[in-house]
Amino acid sequence: MTVTDHLDGAYLRQALEQDVRTGLTSSPKWLPPKWFYDAAGSELFSEITRLAEYYPTRRELDILRRHAIEIARLSRADTLVELGSGTSEKTVLLLDALAAMGTLRAYTPVDVDAVTLEAAAARLAARYPRLDVRPVRADFERHLSLLPRTGRRLVAFLGGTIGNLPPAAREVFLKELRATLRPGDTLLLGTDLVKDRGRLVAAYDDALGVTAAFNRNVLHVINRELDADFPPEAFQHVALYDEDNEWIEMRLRATRPMRVGIRALGLDISFDDGEEMRTEISAKFRHEGVADELAKAGFSVTRWLTDPAGDFALTLASPRPSARA
Repeated sequence: MTVTDHLDGAYLRQALEQDVRTGLTSSPKWLPPKWFYDAAGSELFSEITRLAEYYPTRRELDILRRHAIEIARLSRADTLVELGSGTSEKTVLLLDALAAMGTLRAYTPVDVDAVTLEAAAARLAARYPRLDVRPVRADFERHLSLLPRTGRRLVAFLGGTIGNLPPAAREVFLKELRATLRPGDTLLLGTDLVKDRGRLVAAYDDALGVTAAFNRNVLHVINRELDADFPPEAFQHVALYDEDNEWIEMRLRATRPMRVGIRALGLDISFDDGEEMRTEISAKFRHEGVADELAKAGFSVTRWLTDPAGDFALTLASPRPSARA
């Protein structure tokens, strides 16, 4: 098993430098969530998914347990491509269903973190010895056109990760993804749904502080990779719900005035006491909104699947024949 790597050291370094320089010299300051996910960040996120407050993973698993066979039957895919695959813990439900249908031939996990990607791919290759596992290290926002297009593909984008993209970026992403799909391919999209503000905020601000550690991990990444001197303990984790945009925002709030050096960039960044920088949005969706965004990108919805509580949804969609591939 060989990893196809589109993220060489130069690419990652340049992308990190550009994001940090742009985000931390903006007003207000921001950082993109992709830099949470080094090995430590991936492990912290895996821990988050097991927290009592964090319902999305449990609800998505419930939907997959109930409907994986239906998804396999409708897609008739021989190749599963998973964007932002992480530890691939939910993937076995789809792989088992496709195998039960007798169509499964290959699995392509796609992630930015090499350590997590290789470990998950090796585990699944051992579980499914006849499965062609083809891991790809890539940034799904930038490398969709480079992903393998062999076989009849089911492209899974699970976990509500689509919500980390603001609306304009979601539109671009979905259109670019549509452009890579051929007749017979399908998309399985996971979206967290609008619900009570208290439950939403609690899911991103757990009592044990795991999400807070995950949020601060981006500062550890910048310290290590760009020779910076952020004091992570001096930043408070903040999670709030924006009713107008219907998304959660995670922020880091400076608890004192400070000046942070980022030596690799020749930057000194000042923070006022109480100043916040946004590190993530997590949009929440409604049925009609998901259908509308997919339609504008050139998809037709085949199935809308939710858990009994209506907390989370999986949408199975296919590229419209009228849209150009």
